[in-house]
Amino acid sequence: MKKILIIVPFAMSAENLALRRQQLQGLQFGPDLQFEYRAVKAGPVNYSSHHDFVLADACIFEAGCRAQDEGFAAVCIDTMSDSGVAALRSVLDIPVFGPGKVSMLAALMLGDRFSILTMASRWKPLYKKALDELGLHHKCASVRAIEVPPDNQNLLSGKEADVFPLLEAAAMKAIESDGAEVIILGSTTMHQAHAYLQSRLPVPIINPGPLSYKMAEAALALGHSHSRVGYPRPMHPRLDMLTAMMDAAQRSLS
Repeated sequence: MKKILIIVPFAMSAENLALRRQQLQGLQFGPDLQFEYRAVKAGPVNYSSHHDFVLADACIFEAGCRAQDEGFAAVCIDTMSDSGVAALRSVLDIPVFGPGKVSMLAALMLGDRFSILTMASRWKPLYKKALDELGLHHKCASVRAIEVPPDNQNLLSGKEADVFPLLEAAAMKAIESDGAEVIILGSTTMHQAHAYLQSRLPVPIINPGPLSYKMAEAALALGHSHSRVGYPRPMHPRLDMLTAMMDAAQRSLS
């Protein structure tokens, strides 16, 4: 049995963590794969500033830095920011994937230009970072925000009737006005809208979390992992210090 660790970037209850696990619904995997979802010990309340991005990198890195020793075969990060991915790759030999860059690169296999559908404009720096690093601004037709406050705990539960039509309208503007040929959901917290939008949009719509799981499955099947040249090991690891920091943060919030 191969285990894949999914790191959720917010501290949360078991009930809210179960909403994240719903991303597995409808997906087919081989019988030898098992998924475990793990919330971070402490982290940002939301992802609305660069202050939050730094905290997210640290808390996700700590949550997964010993995944290989724990027996996991791969790690996926449950946020489009890809927070902690590079750091985890520097200390793990097992494959590590985030849904942000994976979604953008996959979109270019399905069409020539893509748009990102997001809840709030304050999330746009997350996408800019990935687009900068990939050099893909010319392939991003637009980032369309519906300006509805995101809820990283309850996700879209109870708000479907209000939010889903707004997302559909924004996606159609991206297609008709901006020239998008593929739509990317801008957050794994939006996964509940995927089936609704997929049945109504005339272009492919990427659900980022499940895509990252499939990438991990493919990497394991093909024997691939990240480049050690691209992600060199630290000369002086400080993982114990990192754990102590997160443990102290967890105690301060309890």
